[in-house]
Amino acid sequence: MLDVRRLTKIYGGQTGRRVLDAVSLSVAAGEYVAIMGESGVGKSTLLNLIAGLDVADSGQILIGEVDLAQLDEQRRTLLRRNRMGFVFQAFHLLPHLDVAGNVALPLTLNQMTGAQSDARVAEVLAAVGLDGRAASLPRELSGGEMQRVAVARALVHRPGLVLADEPTGNLDPDNAAVILELLRVRIKRDNAAGILVTHSEAAAATTDRIYELSRDGLHERR
Repeated sequence: MLDVRRLTKIYGGQTGRRVLDAVSLSVAAGEYVAIMGESGVGKSTLLNLIAGLDVADSGQILIGEVDLAQLDEQRRTLLRRNRMGFVFQAFHLLPHLDVAGNVALPLTLNQMTGAQSDARVAEVLAAVGLDGRAASLPRELSGGEMQRVAVARALVHRPGLVLADEPTGNLDPDNAAVILELLRVRIKRDNAAGILVTHSEAAAATTDRIYELSRDGLHERR
């Protein structure tokens, strides 16, 4: 499903700061992996590159048979919309849409509306424990509730690639456990490839494999 080959990202030109240096990673369909590492080593940058939100200086990203580097911005957007679910650290909820509208956004963009969309939204909101907040606006939510909305939005269209950047960072232990189990179950059920970026050993332990990202590169923990 995902094959990252010798990915390099430098900010500030060739003499600037090298954030990622020849990083490689493969994640099969139905596989869920964690990436850990100190702050500033490029974990979020790696997810942004895989999602096509940023462009690498060298290397290759294959999603299925699609080479991300061969796509223009419009086709990267369509690929992201159709095949990816991304949980951002900063949530990125639309303030003028209620919870149900925010969660339904991937379905709307993929032309799924009406009863089928409503059922998908209701099901995933119940799974994250927010079935009573569908009509609430983001400004009426706590940080933890916004985090759960972001997770629901990332999963509602059943993407083939799930990218989660610290998805439990704003959650109490009980809600974090629910969200981590939900991510694992949905990735397995939908035969998706999943990447979890986290500082939490407990969160990483819910995945199939754990990688450490450092200045020396990305290495699987043995």
